[in-house]
Amino acid sequence: MILASLIPRSLKARLFWASVVLLPVVIVFAAAALQRAFHNSLRASEASQARLHVYLLLGEAELRNGRIWLPDSVQEPRFSQVQSGLYATVHSRAGELLWRSPSSELLSEELMADLPSSNLEPGQTLFRHLAADGLFLFQYPVVWEGENGEQRFLVSVMHSDDSVNHEMQAFATQLWGWLGGVYLLALLMQFLIMRWGLKPLDHLAEDLSQIEQGQSDKLKGTYPLEVQAVTDNLNRLIESERRQRERYRNTLGDLAHSLKTPLAVMKGAADEMIDSERYRQLVDEQTSRMTQIVQYQLSRAVKSPGAPLAQPVAVEPVITRILSALSKVYADKHMVVRTDLEAGISFAGDEHDLMELLGNILENAFKYGESQVLVRGRQDGALLVLEVADDGPGVSADRRQTILERGARLDSSAPGQGIGLSVAVDILSSYDGALEIRDSADLSGAAFLIQLPTL
Repeated sequence: MILASLIPRSLKARLFWASVVLLPVVIVFAAAALQRAFHNSLRASEASQARLHVYLLLGEAELRNGRIWLPDSVQEPRFSQVQSGLYATVHSRAGELLWRSPSSELLSEELMADLPSSNLEPGQTLFRHLAADGLFLFQYPVVWEGENGEQRFLVSVMHSDDSVNHEMQAFATQLWGWLGGVYLLALLMQFLIMRWGLKPLDHLAEDLSQIEQGQSDKLKGTYPLEVQAVTDNLNRLIESERRQRERYRNTLGDLAHSLKTPLAVMKGAADEMIDSERYRQLVDEQTSRMTQIVQYQLSRAVKSPGAPLAQPVAVEPVITRILSALSKVYADKHMVVRTDLEAGISFAGDEHDLMELLGNILENAFKYGESQVLVRGRQDGALLVLEVADDGPGVSADRRQTILERGARLDSSAPGQGIGLSVAVDILSSYDGALEIRDSADLSGAAFLIQLPTL
């Protein structure tokens, strides 16, 4: 829990602190590798210089009476200077000291006694660092053919490690200075790269904020490929949520609109002063209808668009029930209803959808008709064709599309919410059906022509 609280929530902070912690590890390993490589190069240089000193000594050496002889003063002056840092010795095969440079006079006896113990064979060389003595040692066995036969000698050249230590210290100082500068520069570059690389996320947050404030309806920015998939999914989610919210809002309006008819039937029955038993039956019938309406509208709010698979629904009984209810609601208008329904016509869908569809269109006919309503129905090939006409004022050609929009009404004086026909259009669209408004050929008003696939 404590560790989780210490982890920064910002991606930039996480990446930056990760760089702060991990870059020194990389730099330390790089520095160690560079120092080791530089130290190895210095050791190789020391070995090469020592080998060269051996060759110079051998160039000046002579074999006299079976013993090696070197002049008191050799070409390298440091061999003649005490404690000069460059020393040389020559031992016999038996370990006897045959010659030593004047510079080696102050070397310890233990070191001098240990030199012939290497037991090197001809062709072999030895180079090592005597850290306790502060010297690099190079030994080279020599086979010399003389008058008395083959003679073997061991030439040892020693050089102080002070120069190597000084060079390593100077190199380390410069190396760590440069690597420190590289570390700071890398952190700066990492910070700039993070700001540039994570900028699309800042734009995404700004776009989401604009959507939240209602200034935009979707993410419109151009994002990198790695982020584009997220923004596309967010746009789909936002659009789906918007459609769902719109569907809920429409359903509430549709529910209120659908409940008007049964409520009006019950109110009209109360005004007619019918007997209590008949009134109770009517109330039970309408409350049952209202329960079905509520369940139907709730199911519409959550279901996906598309016509469900269902058993064919007989059209005539549905129309009879709707006309019976509307006759009670609009009893004061004394509407004359004529029906011309082909026998056996059916609807391939949900019965509640058919009732909602015809209920809205028939209610419009009762509401705006003067005294007559005509309902026709027939089977036309693969289509169910229904026509609802009235003798009202009709709908002008330039307004027929307008009234199909949600909330649009031509007569604001009549009660209603202006959503009945739009509900009908929504239901028809889910069944790939069509609604056409035309002038009635039989009556003086409008005719609503409904076409629904039967398969």
